[in-house]
Amino acid sequence: MFRTERGVSRRDLAEAVGVNPQTIGYLERGDYAPSLELGMRIAAWFDVPVETVFSFTPFPSLSDALRRAGDL
Repeated sequence: MFRTERGVSRRDLAEAVGVNPQTIGYLERGDYAPSLELGMRIAAWFDVPVETVFSFTPFPSLSDALRRAGDL
């Protein structure tokens, strides 16, 4: 969400944090757990605390969040 909200491509984020663009895709799908260093680099690039971007518990799906927001 952070990446798309800011209009940043996977390639741009990958270059900024020093990884392959495929790695960003794996992270976004939950197929890859980043190292502490990579997690901190991504959070720093977005200028947010690392726990805003990464969590031990899954984040709610975007579709569920949008559905709940529509119920308000």
